[in-house]
Amino acid sequence: MAQPSLKIDRARFVLTVDQQRRIIRDGSIVIEGGKIVRVGRGDELADTRADRVIDAREFVVTPGFVNGHMHISYAHPVRGIFPDDVGSPLKHVFALQLAMTEEEEYHTSLLAMLELVRNGTVCLLDPGSTKFPDACLQAYADAGVRVILGEAVTDREAPFPQPRYAMAEAAARTAAFIDKWNGRLDGRVRAWAMPFSPETCSAELLQALKRVVEERGTGLTLHHGSGAQARKEYQARGAKSPTEYLEALGVLGPNVLLAHALGIDDGEIDCIARTGAAVTMCPVTAAKGGRGVGAQGRMPELLARGVRVALGCDSPNNSNHLDLVRAMNMAAIQYKDARQDTTQIPAETALEMGTRLGAAAVGLGDEIGAIEPGKRADLVLFDTRRPEWQALWNPVNNLIYNTDGRSVHTVVIDGRIVVDNYRQTFVDEARLFSTVQEIGERLQARTGITFPRSRWPVL
Repeated sequence: MAQPSLKIDRARFVLTVDQQRRIIRDGSIVIEGGKIVRVGRGDELADTRADRVIDAREFVVTPGFVNGHMHISYAHPVRGIFPDDVGSPLKHVFALQLAMTEEEEYHTSLLAMLELVRNGTVCLLDPGSTKFPDACLQAYADAGVRVILGEAVTDREAPFPQPRYAMAEAAARTAAFIDKWNGRLDGRVRAWAMPFSPETCSAELLQALKRVVEERGTGLTLHHGSGAQARKEYQARGAKSPTEYLEALGVLGPNVLLAHALGIDDGEIDCIARTGAAVTMCPVTAAKGGRGVGAQGRMPELLARGVRVALGCDSPNNSNHLDLVRAMNMAAIQYKDARQDTTQIPAETALEMGTRLGAAAVGLGDEIGAIEPGKRADLVLFDTRRPEWQALWNPVNNLIYNTDGRSVHTVVIDGRIVVDNYRQTFVDEARLFSTVQEIGERLQARTGITFPRSRWPVL
C-alpha cells in the first residue's frame, strides 16, 4: 500500500539547513513516498495537493535531530539517583545496566524512545549498551525512529563491569551482530562495531573490528578521551597520544566516530581531520561532570578543521535529559563562557551539529539532516504560539537560545507523523511511567545500588 502524501503548508519559517542554509518564510514542503520532493515558498507550491495537509502558519520547521551518542536502555528507572558529589558513577551505572532483565530493558528503552521523539530526535546512536535488542525492536518500530546499534565488546580488564571476550570471539560477535541487524525496519536500523574504548580493547581487536566494518560498509564508534596524563601513558607505549595511537593502528577513518573526545590537543585534532574521522561531543554531560570544558573541550577547533561534529545526550544519568535542543543550547553558550568570546559556536553552528553535521557524522548525511528534495522526510514542527517564542525575528536564535523540546508540536519520520499536536499513539504514557518507576525500585533493591533520595528531609 502506497504511503500517503503529506504537505507542510505555509510554515512561518522553514530552516532548511541545506547547502545554502536557506530560511524560507511562508515555506511549504511536499512529501511523497517518505521523501521530500519539493521545498519552496507557499505561493509557489499553492497548487500542490497531498493526502494530508498540515497548516503550518504558526510553526517553525527544522530537520529532525540526530543524537550521536546516548545510552538508551538502562538509565531511566534510576535517573537522578546519584548525588552531585558522588564523583564518577560509572561503576554503578554499568552494574545497574548488567542487572537489567529483558522485559525491564524493553520498557526503559520505550521510555527513552518516547522522550526522544517528543523532543524532536529522529535518529540516535546507542554505543552498545542495549543488551536485548530483540526485545527492544518493537519499541524502535513503534516509535518510528532511526537507531544505530551494536554490541559493546572489550578484551581487556576495565575499571567497571563490561562484557569481555577473547579477541577472536569479540570480533566474531560483532560481525554476527552487524549481519543480523543492519538494515532492519526498512533500513531505519543500522548496525556498527562498538569497541568500548582504546583502553579496554587490544590493538588486535580494534584492527579486527575495523576490518569487519570495512568489509560490510558500516561504521565503528568508541568512547575516546585524551589529556596530559593520557598522553604520558600512551607515550610509554610508543604513541604520542591516544588519538595518534588509533591512527597508527589504521583504525581511524571516515567511518569512525569518536565519542566525547575531551582533552585532545592540536596534534590529535590534526589526526582526526587528516583521517576524516567524526566526533560526537556531549556538552551537557561535560558541564555537569565538571570536565573543565575551557581547558579540555576543543569543539571550535574541530569545526574549524572541517571535522563532522555531532551532539549527544549521553545517558539520562549524565546529562539527565534527552532533549537535543538543550544540548544545542549548551554547545552554543559553553564555549562563549569558557573562552570569554561571544563569537564561539554561533547559534547557526549549534543547529548544524544537531542536524546536518550530526547526520553526516553517523553516516547518514545523504539521507537526513536537511530539508531538501531527495532527503528522507524527517521534520520537526515547533509551535510558536508559546511565550518562549515571542517575539520572533530570528528563528535560529529563538530555537537555540529561547526554547527547548517542550514546544515540539509535530514530528515526522520517513514521511510518517509520529507526534501529532503534542500527542503520540504508540504507548500508554501513564502506564509506562508507573512501570518504569517500579523497575527502578526493583533494580536498586536487587543490586544494592541506592543513595539517599534527597539531602533535604522527605516527610
